[in-house]
Parts: sequence; structure tokens; C-alpha cells
Amino acid sequence: MSWIQSILYSADFPINGSLEVLRNRSITISKTGRFKAKSDYVQTPIPEAELEKILERFSEVEDGAISFEIMPHGGKMSRIPESSVPYPHRAGNIYKIQYYMYWYNGDGVEAADGYLNWLRGLYEYMTPYVSKNPREAYANYRDLDIGRNGRARSWGSSYYKNNFDRLVRVKTAVDPANFFRNEQSIPPLSSWR
Repeated sequence: MSWIQSILYSADFPINGSLEVLRNRSITISKTGRFKAKSDYVQTPIPEAELEKILERFSEVEDGAISFEIMPHGGKMSRIPESSVPYPHRAGNIYKIQYYMYWYNGDGVEAADGYLNWLRGLYEYMTPYVSKNPREAYANYRDLDIGRNGRARSWGSSYYKNNFDRLVRVKTAVDPANFFRNEQSIPPLSSWR
């Protein structure tokens, strides 16, 4: 499957269909679909036998779809100091894993809990194979499982590592009233300490 076919597939369009459908900005990917995303960084290779066990777990998912994406790191990224920009996940990480769980049926809390619990179980299963102290995560997924404002240190160090304190100081200087915020926005010092 080509990259563009994967985009069509992810949006529930036929993979051999016309690409023109992607130009229609009024179409949503799925009006009834839901998803949850999590992430990890891997610093030592996961043994092949363990990868096979991970893949076997995917067969447990009924009426949903799991995506397990591996994004390589290293090379030039490893030579950029982690303090040079807010994104610190550089030297020492060989790849990032993105976990996505999608489901299109089953409205309500009970249905969602089944899918969410499966993904959380996979995340826990991965604990021995991923970064530690902190368990690193990619910021743009807003994984509320790892924390929300009020306990910013819990998720701040996972997303930003040692850059978090510096980003809090910047937020304090730029937005001391915390006008621009979400459940995991960097807090100003006044609301954090």
C-alpha cells in the first residue's frame, strides 16, 4: 500500500479510488469514529520475539482498529542538544511508537471503556521496553492518562523532559493569566506552584 493509499484507507475511502475525494474539505474522516492516541520512546531494541507477542495482542481487538506506528530517530536528531528546542526526544532514542485505537461503533461509556482499557493494557505491557524516568511521550497527543493541569510535573517531564521548567518560565512571561490553555497546556508559575 502506498502512502497516499494509506491516507484513503484511514479516511474510510476505497484505496484504489480517486484522490479527488481528498480535496473536499467538507468531508470529515468519520462522523461517528472515536480514537485514543498514546506514545512511547524506545531506547534499546525490542527483541523480535516480543514484537511478535505485541502483534498477537492486536487480534484481541474486535470491531476496532489499532495502529502501531514506529518512527525512527537517531542520525542528525541525536546531534541536536535536547535543550535547543522544546522537543527534547533526541539522543538515546532509536524510535518513537505511536499507538492509536480507533472505533466506529458502540456509543456510550461502556463501549469506549472497552477500547480504552485495551489500549491502556497495551501501554502497560510495553513498560519494560520503553524509556524510563521519565517515561517519555509526544506532546501533541494530549494523553490525559498521564496527567492534567494541577499536576503539570507528571506530564510535563514526559513531554518536555528538562525543558519543562524553562517552558513554564516562558509561559509565565508571555501569558501570566493563563488565557491560552487546555488540559495539558504549560502553566504559568502562578498556577503551578
